[in-house]
Amino acid sequence: MTKPTPTEIGHGYDAFADLLDQIWGENLHHGYWKDASDDASLEEATERLTARLSAMLTVKPGSRVLDIGCGIGEPAIRLATAHDIEVVGVSISERQVQRANDRAASAGLADRLSFQLADAMDLPFPDESFDIVWAMESMHHMPDRWHVLRQAARVLRPGGQVAIADFLLVPGADGEKPDGARVREASKGVLSVVDLDEYLSHIREAGLVPQSTEDVSAHTRPSWGKAAVRFAALREQAEPHIGAEQFDLTLSRFHSFSQETTLGYVLLTARKPD
Repeated sequence: MTKPTPTEIGHGYDAFADLLDQIWGENLHHGYWKDASDDASLEEATERLTARLSAMLTVKPGSRVLDIGCGIGEPAIRLATAHDIEVVGVSISERQVQRANDRAASAGLADRLSFQLADAMDLPFPDESFDIVWAMESMHHMPDRWHVLRQAARVLRPGGQVAIADFLLVPGADGEKPDGARVREASKGVLSVVDLDEYLSHIREAGLVPQSTEDVSAHTRPSWGKAAVRFAALREQAEPHIGAEQFDLTLSRFHSFSQETTLGYVLLTARKPD
């Protein structure tokens, strides 16, 4: 199975917005649990992950931030609430953009937050126009995440930072060798991953200097199982839209990922040299 095109991904988010809300809540990304005894809800855990990535940045008053793959705007709203900054978010989902702008207005942040329809493969912004580029669990959707990384570096001002949360290939249980082919097979073409060394190599090739990395694989893995429980409960609502076969495939993918110990998750930042 080939990777979905940006247009197909955008249409998917448009069509299944209500279902995604019921699975993930306002944050369309994984959560962070401290350990096996942590009983935080998925909503609480997703907010934690946003906070952990933002804490890895140096956010100065007046900074201009680009949010690549902004979802319905929750991470951007949290950033703009905590800091006196301007955030521009982009998504290939028209419905996400509309909802994100509506939510920014409701939060009283429309003067500093704006969202627009755009493809991260061809960012419609001038060179060196942002102080921070933020990509929270959006890079894996890209036809070429390394091209998007170069686009991020292009629009970043000298001294600026990139913050990324993305899936990662990691050693499995008991030191098992990472198996990218197995992850690709489990995802049926939806998810491709590399190890940290290769990721950092591409960051350097984009002209950026890696700063900090945090492997949060063990802390984020419960997301798959918790999402599977919620998704399974939505069968009656989902099947008329995607059919029984696609529903079962998606549910199976969630279960496979929850058990795949070589599928990890990383938070990282990089800096553009002055």
